[in-house]
Amino acid sequence: MWAATRNSPLALWQTRYVGSLLSAAGVVDRLHELHVSTQGDQQQNAPIHTMGGKGVFAKEVQHAVLDGRADLAVHSAKDLPSSTPEGLCIAAITPRGDTRDALVGTQLRDLPHQARIATGSARRRAQLAWHRPDLEFFELRGNITTRLRKAENYHAIVMAVAAIQRLELKPEIVEPLDHQLMVPQVAQGAIAVECRAEDSATRTALKTIEDPVARVTVDAERAFLAELGGDCTLPAGAIAVFDDTNPGHEIEMLATLASLDGQTLLRHQSVGKAVDPAALGRNVARHLLDKAGGNALLANLRTPETS
Repeated sequence: MWAATRNSPLALWQTRYVGSLLSAAGVVDRLHELHVSTQGDQQQNAPIHTMGGKGVFAKEVQHAVLDGRADLAVHSAKDLPSSTPEGLCIAAITPRGDTRDALVGTQLRDLPHQARIATGSARRRAQLAWHRPDLEFFELRGNITTRLRKAENYHAIVMAVAAIQRLELKPEIVEPLDHQLMVPQVAQGAIAVECRAEDSATRTALKTIEDPVARVTVDAERAFLAELGGDCTLPAGAIAVFDDTNPGHEIEMLATLASLDGQTLLRHQSVGKAVDPAALGRNVARHLLDKAGGNALLANLRTPETS
């Protein structure tokens, strides 16, 4: 069985983790790797939003499955567009890692006035600017180790906790940020495995490594983003949490949508049934859009600048 994957250290860790799960389930002895270079990998100096958003880390990997070079594709779920290409399906979401973001280099309380913060995420910039309007932001691209090397040029950089943990990196100062302070990217900390929709054998094999809790939370968050009509170029985030102590098996979602400068930040929190996670995601998005001023905010975000 062949897996298409990016060639970054984190992507390879994720693919080998999926391989270990499949091996433990007795599905395969070994998962072979097809390394694919994506647009996002090839243009590491360009801001993501100038290249078209999430698809820049997924399209070429997905094409390798669609054209038959690989049986499946392994992704950081947060890199996937909110809609799945025709002919593919997300066959498994594996157990989810830490969903939080973290400051690396300096703790939030120790950041000086007009501290220099590096991140390539509009969502992270907007939420930090909401809490600290004095901060100065700079673009940050590259794989995890490259970004960590660049950290010395700034007071802090912002990274996903899961990436640091999975690569067993140990930066000197790491402050995980609570969800109430920094709502994470949709599907952050999750690994998604795609295959051809018509490939029933691979779909059955991947079902053995599916984590049902990760699935319902990721489905809720992706439905939220799809209803907004956006991807990671939007300063938007959502986190769904499954409440297994509730007999109704509810999920609770916290979501945000902000202006690029962080001066406007909308939030909404709601609860829904785990049997229909997509409904919760759509309802939260509709509340932000229709009742909290999100439609006007999106109109401004999507209006091209004129000289």
